[in-house]
Amino acid sequence: MKIRFDEKLPDKDQLFDLFLTTGWNDQYKLATDELFTAVKNSWYIISAYHNERLVGFGRIICDGVVHALILDMIVHPDYKRKGIGTKILNRMVEKCRSHNIRDIQLFCARDKIAFYEKSGFVPRPANAPGMELKKSARPNNTEGMTQKIMENKSR
Repeated sequence: MKIRFDEKLPDKDQLFDLFLTTGWNDQYKLATDELFTAVKNSWYIISAYHNERLVGFGRIICDGVVHALILDMIVHPDYKRKGIGTKILNRMVEKCRSHNIRDIQLFCARDKIAFYEKSGFVPRPANAPGMELKKSARPNNTEGMTQKIMENKSR
């Protein structure tokens, strides 16, 4: 099977169809255009094609110097276990290394940890920095804080 890799933006409909195979949109509830906008804003993207069909994808968001975050590593279920994901990941890591990025991180599901460990990634320790803001969380009374700041400035 011949797989072609490309660093150009994929067709937004093919990308969305591939994204839907992950089940992630149950949580994110993205429209096609929203996903495409997110991808367009990436530092690096890599797509894998079989006969012009998008079968794999990955992207990086990065500050260009210190931090890079690998996101949205997707291989179509019909194409898993054929080395496509490994090639996508290797290309993303190499892109970071070629720019001397010092910190390369990624999000992954627990059942994918072994896949990433084969490429040298390790789970972050439980006491490592990092937190996530849940969509349902509300910030502490920032509206009241803003009002107090404005009152103090007017004095």
